[in-house]
Amino acid sequence: MKLTKSLVVGAGLTALPTLALAQDAAPGFDEIGPYIMTTLLFLVGGFLVFWMAAGFAMLEAGLVRSKNVAMQLTKNIALFSIAAIMYWLVGFNLMYPGEFNGYFAPNFVPTVLEPVGLAAADASLDYASVASDFFFQLMFVAATASIVSGALAERIKLWPFLIFVVVLTGILYPITGSWKWGGGWLDTLGFSDFAGSTIVHSVGGWAALAGAIVLGPRIGKYKDGRTVPMPGSNLALATLGTFILWLGWFGFNGGSQLAAGTVGDITDVGRIFANTNMAAAAGAVTALILTQILYRKPDLTMVLNGALAGLVSITAEPLAPSLFGALLVGAVGGVIVVFTVPLLDKLKIDDVVGAIPVHLFAGIWGTIAVAFSGSATIGAQITGIIAYGVFTFVASLILWFILKAVMGIRVSEEAEITGLDMSELGMEAYPDFSKG
Repeated sequence: MKLTKSLVVGAGLTALPTLALAQDAAPGFDEIGPYIMTTLLFLVGGFLVFWMAAGFAMLEAGLVRSKNVAMQLTKNIALFSIAAIMYWLVGFNLMYPGEFNGYFAPNFVPTVLEPVGLAAADASLDYASVASDFFFQLMFVAATASIVSGALAERIKLWPFLIFVVVLTGILYPITGSWKWGGGWLDTLGFSDFAGSTIVHSVGGWAALAGAIVLGPRIGKYKDGRTVPMPGSNLALATLGTFILWLGWFGFNGGSQLAAGTVGDITDVGRIFANTNMAAAAGAVTALILTQILYRKPDLTMVLNGALAGLVSITAEPLAPSLFGALLVGAVGGVIVVFTVPLLDKLKIDDVVGAIPVHLFAGIWGTIAVAFSGSATIGAQITGIIAYGVFTFVASLILWFILKAVMGIRVSEEAEITGLDMSELGMEAYPDFSKG
C-alpha cells in the first residue's frame, strides 16, 4: 500500500507543473467575463426584440378590419424573414463597415460568423461575438419594416410591399444607420440616439409617410370633409400586441447598453428597464386622460398608441433621465399621439394603425429630448433628424413611385371592398364570421 501510494503521489507531483501551466495559460473570468456577459445581453435582448415581431403582428391584426387580418399576418412574417436574409446578405456589413466616417460605404458582402468552438485566444474579448451582435441588430431592422406595414394596411398589394422591404432592410436602413451607429459623420458630429428613436422608429415612420402619400387613403375613409371611422376587428388582439411590444422594448433599449461585463454596465441596464417602463406608463395614462377630456370617453386605441409613443420617445435616451424625467418624456409622447392622429386625418393621410404619429412624431420628440439630458447639443440632434428625414423620405418616395409605375402598388377597388384576405390570398382569418 505504501509503495502504491508513493507512486500515486509521485505521479501527482509530476503532473502539478503541467496543470499550473495550463491554468496560467487559460484566461480568467476577469478577462473573458465581459465578452461572455455582453454576448449574453445581446442574445437575451435579441430574442426579446424578436418578440416585438409578434407584437406588431397582433397590434395590426387587431386594428384592421376582419377582411384584411390574414394579409397583415402574412406581411409581418414575410417582412421579418426578408429582413433576416437581407441583413445577412448585405445590410449588417453595410451598416458596420469598421473604420468609417463617410456617408456611404460600398461594403456589399454577406455576414460571416465566428468558427465553431472559438477559442478565447481568438475572440475579440473587448466586445461580444459577431453572431450575437448580428442577431441583436437584425431585430432592429425588422422592427423598422413592421412600422411601414401597419400604416399602409388594407389597400396595398403584397408583392410591391415586400419589394420595398427588400430595399429598405438591405440598403436604406443600413446606410442611414451607419451614419451614427457605424461610426459615420453624424457620430462624429455628436448626434445621439441611444436605441433608435430616429435611426429605427423615425426612419420607419418616414418610409410609411411616403408610402401613405403615394398610396392614398382607403375607399370611404374621407367623405364630405369628415373622417369616417373604420373600427378594427379585435381590440383584445391589439391590446395583447401592445403589451408584447412593451415587453420586447426592454430588450430593445436594455440591450442597447451594448455592455454587461461590469457592475456599472449591468446596473445601467436595470436603470434603462425602469425608465423605459415609466415612459410607457406615462404615455398611456396621458392618452387616457386627454381622450376623456377631449372626447368625453377614453379611447382604447389612443391609450395603446400612447404607451407605444412613450416607448418610442424614451428610446433615444433611456439611461440618463431620472424616473421623473422618463415620465415627462413619455407623457409628451402621449400628448403627441392624441393630437397628431386627427391632424393626419385632416391632411387626408390615412394611417390605419397610427404608426406615423407613434414612430415618426414621437421619435422626433424623443430625439430632441436627448438635448435636455445633456447627452447631445440641440444642433446635433436637429441635424440628425433632418438628415434621416430627408434621405429616408425622398428615397422612399422615389421607390414607391417606381413601384407604382412598374407594377402598381394598390389593389383594385373591388379587391379593397372585398378585402385583401380573399382578393390577394384567397383565404380568411375568420372564415366562420361574416365579413366586416
